[in-house]
Amino acid sequence: MTDVIFREAVRADLPAVIALLADDVLGKARDFTAVDQAYERAFAAIDADPRNHLVVAESGGEVVGCFQITYIPGLGRHGAERSLIESVRVRSDLRGRGLGRAMMTWAIDQARERGCALVQLTTDKSRADAHRFYRDLGFVASHEGMKLAL
Repeated sequence: MTDVIFREAVRADLPAVIALLADDVLGKARDFTAVDQAYERAFAAIDADPRNHLVVAESGGEVVGCFQITYIPGLGRHGAERSLIESVRVRSDLRGRGLGRAMMTWAIDQARERGCALVQLTTDKSRADAHRFYRDLGFVASHEGMKLAL
């Protein structure tokens, strides 16, 4: 896909982003397809936070992918900032065409330009294809992640 641009999401993109999150094997069980007050609040919080960026991939005027980048300051690694990438989604009919790779390359380049010491992400243990994809990009499964659902 050569006509893709990456940009900060605006409120008008929210229905498309929510649809991308729900159009996923795991997302079907935890996300909704309609924008409600919870999504509105979350978008407003992300939009207001200079360390958070909801990014959309747009092609032909349509949102075809999304991801969120959070920049985390820390004392480790000599006070280095790190980039956390989450909620990476590509529209289902466009998967396998290189859009995901282009999105991740763009996100990694943003982190590098910002001076981050590393880029990190989590991916569900059941996502074997995603693990292979991230390894192909150079990510290493160096840590065991844990989550506590509240």
